Amino acid sequence: MGHSDARFERDYDTGHLTGTDTGVDTLPVEAASARPDGDAEAPTGLSGINPRLTAIDHALRAADAPPPPDLPYTDVPLLYVVDVPASRELGATVLTVMHQRRISGGGTTRPKPIDLAAVDVTWASGTDRRWLAILTGAARREEPLAAEAVQERFGIRRPATFVLPPPLAQELLPQIARIARAWVKSDLASDPVPLAWDDGEPWRFGLPLAIDEDDDGVVVRGGLTQRLNRVPLGASLLLVGDDLIVIGRRLARLERGPAGPFLPELLRRGPLTVTAGEASYLGFLLARAGVDATDLPDALRGIEVQMPPVPCLALESTRDPDTLAGHLLFDYGGSTVAAHTVDPIVFDDERARVVVRDLEAEAAARARLRDLHLAPVDEEGTTVHVRAGDVLDIARELMAEGWHLRGEAAHYRMPGSVHLSVASGIDWFDLTGTVSYAGEQVPLTRILEALRHGSRTIELGDGSTGLLPERWLEQYAAITATGTIEDDRIRFSRAQGALVDALLAAREAEAEIHVDATFAQVRRELASFSHITPLDPAPSFRGTLRPYQREGLGWFAFLRRFGFGGCLADDMGLGKTIMVLALLDSRRAEAEAAGEPFRPSLIVVPRSLVGNWKDEASRFTPELRVLDASHTRRSIALAAIASHDVVIVTYGTLRRDIAELAEIEFDYVVLDEAQAIKNAGTAGAKAARLLRGRHRLALSGTPIENHLGELWSLFEFLNPGVLGRARLFERAATASGHDATQLLARGLRPFILRRTKAQVAGELPPRTEQTILCDLEPHERALYDSLRRRYRQTLLARINREGLGRSRMHVLEALLRLRQAACHAGLIDPSRKKDSSAKFDILIPRLQEVVDEGDKALVFSQFTSLLALLRTELDKAGIRYEYLDGRTRNRTERIDRFQSDPDVPVFLISLKAGGLGLNLTTAAYVFLLDPWWNPAVESQAIDRAHRIGQTREVFAYRIVARDTIEEKVLALQQKKRDLADALLSADAVGLRHLSREDLELLLS
Repeated sequence: MGHSDARFERDYDTGHLTGTDTGVDTLPVEAASARPDGDAEAPTGLSGINPRLTAIDHALRAADAPPPPDLPYTDVPLLYVVDVPASRELGATVLTVMHQRRISGGGTTRPKPIDLAAVDVTWASGTDRRWLAILTGAARREEPLAAEAVQERFGIRRPATFVLPPPLAQELLPQIARIARAWVKSDLASDPVPLAWDDGEPWRFGLPLAIDEDDDGVVVRGGLTQRLNRVPLGASLLLVGDDLIVIGRRLARLERGPAGPFLPELLRRGPLTVTAGEASYLGFLLARAGVDATDLPDALRGIEVQMPPVPCLALESTRDPDTLAGHLLFDYGGSTVAAHTVDPIVFDDERARVVVRDLEAEAAARARLRDLHLAPVDEEGTTVHVRAGDVLDIARELMAEGWHLRGEAAHYRMPGSVHLSVASGIDWFDLTGTVSYAGEQVPLTRILEALRHGSRTIELGDGSTGLLPERWLEQYAAITATGTIEDDRIRFSRAQGALVDALLAAREAEAEIHVDATFAQVRRELASFSHITPLDPAPSFRGTLRPYQREGLGWFAFLRRFGFGGCLADDMGLGKTIMVLALLDSRRAEAEAAGEPFRPSLIVVPRSLVGNWKDEASRFTPELRVLDASHTRRSIALAAIASHDVVIVTYGTLRRDIAELAEIEFDYVVLDEAQAIKNAGTAGAKAARLLRGRHRLALSGTPIENHLGELWSLFEFLNPGVLGRARLFERAATASGHDATQLLARGLRPFILRRTKAQVAGELPPRTEQTILCDLEPHERALYDSLRRRYRQTLLARINREGLGRSRMHVLEALLRLRQAACHAGLIDPSRKKDSSAKFDILIPRLQEVVDEGDKALVFSQFTSLLALLRTELDKAGIRYEYLDGRTRNRTERIDRFQSDPDVPVFLISLKAGGLGLNLTTAAYVFLLDPWWNPAVESQAIDRAHRIGQTREVFAYRIVARDTIEEKVLALQQKKRDLADALLSADAVGLRHLSREDLELLLS
């Protein structure tokens, strides 16, 4: 232990305090012991006493003893002098303890520093003892002043001078000043004078009142105000902590105000002079401090920028070659701000302006990085890790959103402005275009070629990498694939004008587009498609067309004017057949009125619909001469074509007779259920394309724009070449997303007319019922006719022998078998369950249309065995369904599933299970697969969908086999309702009204 340390311990033990290791900075002092060395003696007469008791005895004696007569500084109170020059030099409050001696005759001497070496704190007055204890016992030793400076300044070797920390100064000085014990030394030459406590309002610091402008810049002096009192900043002022100030001979409270950070600097170093070029930075600091800009001279206001930032991601390498570090930055019009900084405003010294940060936008950018699942490096997410393999995808995604990339991703370039132009030729249109990459113009054809080869980038002339505009290129892929790339242009045929128009329209808002006069006229004419004029049918038409059907006739005229073929794709049940018949009847009437020869029209239909077309023609257009060429021998049918207005053939007939049919030029060639040619390579599709017609139509209830890959074959029939080469189109269509689908649908819009039930709901009755007559397949017809002949022979012979009354059960059995044979051969012969069915040929395509429309349907049958066969066909077609018959136990669960699950569009229900008690209002279609002819029973079935809670129109279809017992009972029902009910309900009692003539009719 050193000498001074030993002395400190002795002094502490005896109560003499010197500077110790505490909370106040003291100047170096060296204390002398005030008590003699040596051990205490034991009281007289006591020896061998416990030393601890002896120590207590000494303490009691000391407490009772009077103070020594020569103890210094006990006759006058001590003074506590604030040394302003020293305090300003150190940047902290320097306090010296002084004393005065009384002199004879009154008065006191000049204050002089005390020597702590001679002071025994325990003998000081109560207040001084407490303050000295705070200053010494709570002080910590440092060396703020050199000993030489102290000696020179005060003329003594060891003055009692302390450097107070701000919290202590703020607490202690007001206490001392309030009892007039605080003094102040304002400069080196003057003596200390009393420092009074100012108990008035705080003094306030401000800048605007002391700012001057001159030719050299701006001078900031600052000042203090208290009501009407104003004091400039000067050498006599001293800050005491944060909230006090010495002003001359007063210690007062201080409010620094928003400009408070300027105060220490101005007090310590005097007025601040800035050049004119620095004025805007000063203004920024003032604004950052919260000074109201309206109080500042114009030179200090600067330029304040408020704008949304452009987020930037600066990528740099890390030690891991597979990982890059991404730093988030924000670009405010050229002023870059690091995301991790917290200042709400930033000064851009290069541009001499103040940037006000958009903190909400910056937070959104940080959230965007989180959305990309980039691993954050810091807690705020302003630096992230990016896997090297993900850089291209992230760059594309962020740059498409307007981000900038810097560092190792700065070589990427996003596509900029687009220029497109169309020039017309004899029978073609040439599309040319360029895409800008940072000023470099890249031909559109080069970009398309890169995309077709699977590339996602192209190399630019300056060595940087251009990102392909994948989103809109993919959007255009299906359309551009229909053209032919030749050098720097894409050539389209004249029939493809609508597709080119759609492509231009999609980019009109963001691309510079130029077209020549010819194509401009094409665009105007195509725009007229939105204003089709409805037309009335010919006077010979029997019936009334609804408004949307009259618009259909207007659309047919629009197609003829442009020489286009078109697809009528209205929802099922809206009368496509009737519209086409009205069209063909009008064509016949026009030719007759003009005295011109009329070419026949060809209608190609599935075999099951031949009868329906014939029936509808005889009902609505009886003056049309219709030839059914689907059954007659080839030579007879072909010879009769010229003498008819309409020729009906099946797709099978078309394939068989295409060589002869292709030699005939028809007025219209119409394909019903045109999805039959969706596969371009089939014989039927090839045959359809060979047909010659002035005009072409296709009918389909399926929303064909949802099946891009199937469009090529259909439009190659309607408008050859409009979708380009099949392979390129199908590849592009397969890869296209929703946007491409929408754009292509727009390009094909003039060629497709589709109205949904919802669109024409106001023109429809709430419930529409229709009977569809279907023709049995040849093998079905053979089976049915065989049964009919056998039962006709055996039953009539039995009735001759036994009478009709005793033969009723045999009659019922025969009629049941014939009804089953009219539905499906498998109901008669189990080995033929896999045979085709005319009724299924009618039903399955319509159910597919229901599914494609996003709707639901109910299918009723009396035969659960027929529903079982139908389930197999639905499974093959991928159509999901629910099933209910009399043996189903979990009825409620099945009903609820059909009602609530959008993925279950079909409900198969047996008559016995579904006649009553079902509420199936999610279905808008009802199919009666085998009729039971009692209107009340049929109505009950249809009412499963058409009841309270149904908000849409309901369409009900009865599927009836032509030339079978079903059609005979239909005719019989009109005359003998009770008998018809008995036949269909197998009611032997009801057959008492059956006559031999009725039976012969049924078996005819």
